[in-house]
Amino acid sequence: MSIPAWIQSFPGAITVCDVNGTIVEMNDQAARVFASSGGHSLIGSDVFACHSEASRQKLRGMMDGQTPNVYTIEKNGQKKLIYQAPWYEDGQFAGFIELSVVIPAEMPHFIRG
Repeated sequence: MSIPAWIQSFPGAITVCDVNGTIVEMNDQAARVFASSGGHSLIGSDVFACHSEASRQKLRGMMDGQTPNVYTIEKNGQKKLIYQAPWYEDGQFAGFIELSVVIPAEMPHFIRG
């Protein structure tokens, strides 16, 4: 899998795993975020090994049900949106994508009709 330049340079962290939980791709921002764990060298490793048992169980449930998981966190003074969702290839479940984007501490919320 080769990432297009615009995704590689996207300022949010994008990590992709396959149906077995093997990390198959990550953009440059994801490599920076996970630099202390190996950065790009994490490609080919088991995403489950990077998480606590509670997180592994949640991820297994998400993969089994092919259901997204969306939440915000605050770490090192930065608030982030974490969006984890299944991806598909030719209509078949292919794994999960995690998108992590820094967001403002306070931001507008609009309801459109």
